Amino acid sequence: MNHPTAIETPAFWRPQWGLERFGVRMHLSFRAGGVSKAPYDSLNLGLHVGDSPGSVKSNRDIFEAHLGVRAVFCDQRHGVGVLEIDQSSPNGLSADGAYTMQPDIACTMMVADCMPLLLADERGRLVGAVHVGWRGLVGLAENSTLLPLSVVENAHLLIGRSMAENFGQAQGRLYAWLGPCIGPGSFEVGEQVLEAFRQKDPRNLQAFKAHSHDKNKWVADLPQLVRHQLKGLGVFDIWGNEGSSQWCTVSRPDLYFSHRRDRLSGRFAASIWIELPKNSGC
Repeated sequence: MNHPTAIETPAFWRPQWGLERFGVRMHLSFRAGGVSKAPYDSLNLGLHVGDSPGSVKSNRDIFEAHLGVRAVFCDQRHGVGVLEIDQSSPNGLSADGAYTMQPDIACTMMVADCMPLLLADERGRLVGAVHVGWRGLVGLAENSTLLPLSVVENAHLLIGRSMAENFGQAQGRLYAWLGPCIGPGSFEVGEQVLEAFRQKDPRNLQAFKAHSHDKNKWVADLPQLVRHQLKGLGVFDIWGNEGSSQWCTVSRPDLYFSHRRDRLSGRFAASIWIELPKNSGC
């Protein structure tokens, strides 16, 4: 799979991963191609970052026009909540993951250093999107206690249940696509983050390196941590971000918004949906 920098269109990218024959479509926005003014320039899709609501609405209209279907935007809280959506689902539902079996409705997650994780079953019957930051990946609650499930584990559980209920298949083969996020050269973390991942799974420590200048900090590899958790769930068809600088939101101000880099920034988004077969006529 090509890196997104190989794409000629500066505002949008439709990654390919082998499920297109089943009608699965993916879509990633970059930061260009919208109407927002600095520091949200220009295709900011987040309503919660201080940008003009009118500009965000126009940007979301532009985004959906490229999708060709409606996108459902959630109120993301760095939690573990995952919900099923359909054509009647409004924007603004509180969740960090969404999945659907209905065609022409796009599960959409906004990011600016966290990772958008897109999921689909091998026959394109169900798709989902997950907002993966470090808190969601370890399942850290607001009171700093670890929850039984991370947002990725919760999404996997609910998708498995839905597959069982609708198709009699509890553990269907899932494909995963890892989108751009803060890269392993930029993700500086402290003791709290290291300890949370250690408690979740001691093997997570393989994704941490000592900071070169600060003995109280480490550098974390978020793509590696996500891959490790997916493989632990039995998801081995993993595409996309492998941790190189091309995928790093902090390193590419030309392509991506980054909260870590700019503090005040917009949000780009990744969507996945099942395309309804077009009627070719008689």
